Amino acid sequence: MFMDSLLLSLNRKAILPDMEFFVNLGDWPLVLKDYKGTSNRTFPIFSWCGSTDSLDIVMPTYDITESTLENMGRVMLDMLSVQGNAKEQWDKRVAKAFWRGRDSSRERLKLIDISRKYPDIFNCSLTNFFFFRDEEKIYGPKSDHVSFYSFFDYKYQLGLDGTVAAYRFPYLLAGGSLVFKQESKYYEHFYNDLVPYVHYVPIKNNLDDLVEKIQWAIDHDEEAKKLLKMVDYFPMKICYQKCILLL
Repeated sequence: MFMDSLLLSLNRKAILPDMEFFVNLGDWPLVLKDYKGTSNRTFPIFSWCGSTDSLDIVMPTYDITESTLENMGRVMLDMLSVQGNAKEQWDKRVAKAFWRGRDSSRERLKLIDISRKYPDIFNCSLTNFFFFRDEEKIYGPKSDHVSFYSFFDYKYQLGLDGTVAAYRFPYLLAGGSLVFKQESKYYEHFYNDLVPYVHYVPIKNNLDDLVEKIQWAIDHDEEAKKLLKMVDYFPMKICYQKCILLL
């Protein structure tokens, strides 16, 4: 179901020869650079997520593809709907870092510890436990799900890896909040066009500088606001343009 609409769209625009190719329907990249298998061959596998230690050909994620193909056709989560439903302007947003998600990385659990230690600048909690169910008593209880549009009642958004790259990242960039992105080996199809401290604020993979950088943004609101203005939704344009070109 994730590939049919993409292939049908391509088939309406071009005459495709009889061909076979590999599509990875999981999240993790599969063609590792240091693969030492018996044949020691690499394959042209298309994946939604790439990494610095893999050779997969990265294509737009399934939800970005769907929102591009269905743009304006029906109500769904896409970048335009995020822009249209982010209610508050910067000056009226809460000066805290906001995050909701499931327990799909150890760093996300660390974020809960940080949030509890600094409740005046963080509003973060887990909505589901799957990978660390035995630690729910430590990092729970689970919080209710929140409308994605309500994320942007807050000035600062956190982009943290899940099992791979967090596929919400392009939507976070479109919401008019300042995005703090975890350094990671994983990437989506448009990441190479992004510039740190222009389109987002990088934070260490282990989150050790997260508190410092959020506090800086709070203490330097005008500078943070100017940084946000530099984005000018460039990531949204690049993300969609690249997806349209591929479709």
